[in-house]
Amino acid sequence: MAASSRTIVIAGAGIGGLTAALALAQAGFRAVVFDQAKTLEETGAGIQLSPNATQVLIGLGLHDRLQPKAALPEGVAVHSAKQASEIARIPLGEAFAFRYGAPYWILHRADLQGALVDAVRANPDISLRLGIKVEDFVVHANGVTVQLSGSIGADQEHGIALVAADGLWSTLRTQFDELPPRFAERTAWRALVPVERVPEEFRAPLVHLWLAPDAHLVHYPVRAGREINIVAIIRDRWQSRSWSAPGSRQEVVAQFPQRTWAPQARAMLALPETWLKWSLYDRPPRRIWTRGPVALLGDAAHPMLPFLAQGAAMAIEDAATLAHCMRASESDPAKAMRTYAGLRRARTARVQNAARFAGRMYQLSGPSAVLRNIALAAMGGERLRERYDWIYSWRSG
Repeated sequence: MAASSRTIVIAGAGIGGLTAALALAQAGFRAVVFDQAKTLEETGAGIQLSPNATQVLIGLGLHDRLQPKAALPEGVAVHSAKQASEIARIPLGEAFAFRYGAPYWILHRADLQGALVDAVRANPDISLRLGIKVEDFVVHANGVTVQLSGSIGADQEHGIALVAADGLWSTLRTQFDELPPRFAERTAWRALVPVERVPEEFRAPLVHLWLAPDAHLVHYPVRAGREINIVAIIRDRWQSRSWSAPGSRQEVVAQFPQRTWAPQARAMLALPETWLKWSLYDRPPRRIWTRGPVALLGDAAHPMLPFLAQGAAMAIEDAATLAHCMRASESDPAKAMRTYAGLRRARTARVQNAARFAGRMYQLSGPSAVLRNIALAAMGGERLRERYDWIYSWRSG
């Protein structure tokens, strides 16, 4: 194939799109990545990356960029929100990394995105173009032509394939189906605080998960332990497409009353002066991911609720699988995309369903919550970890 015939267009410079660009370049292709944002500024905070994701990133040469900025949690401590007692602890740490062949990292999203952007910009086979949106595409005998808009005005780009990694509210997904994202009737609040402001008992490298009726709380260290990321999720009917609507401390604390939340948890919630909030959405699994040499990737294909911390991981897995399929069928991009979708549909649907189930279990009330806690304590951390072995043991290629 001539060099010009190895160009793959990627819509979206999020975690999935940038990882796909690096994986495709490693597989011998040229990638052109478009994003409508004029600057890439990650609006999220913490992100958990289990071994199924970190082994991909390490394989792309990102270890030295990411490891110094990562926190390595020793475990997940599951608490009863009312009594503040620890129900179970899922072991992570070195033994976990040895078992799965890669570490469990906790990062600030900006650090992950920054590392991906730096690697993309350093790669001569990748072009990153900001302030430009992929509006539409046409499939033809020679590949794909995409229609662009933005700072350049109207323009076109040609490639042998197109990867639609343009997120939950994907413009390109409407070419596959017009099913809108489904509101999960939950709002997530996030904030960061310096570790020095956090009580000593919560500074250790642990993921803390607090369970209560209709709400749960997660907090863990990021930026090599210098800050603590706090995420509070409640049942709510507030809806917004924004990832970063402002919220106040008073609003958050009011959602976590004394009758169901221990003083230690409420003290954590009172630490941040400002919060950001966003509505949670997902979609039911769909069979149609491809149209000829065009494929959906990441949230555009299978948005995940955050209850298993697998949204970014699934996009990273998608990227690695897509690049592997393109390398295996480089003379037939449409076949490569069909193979990719066939390999990814069942797994991502299973993770979506598992995340939904986890969300329901986290926020049980009354006798159901008591029975859940008894079951978690009886299972213990190792057996709880084994329940997700099928997620963490995934390998690319």
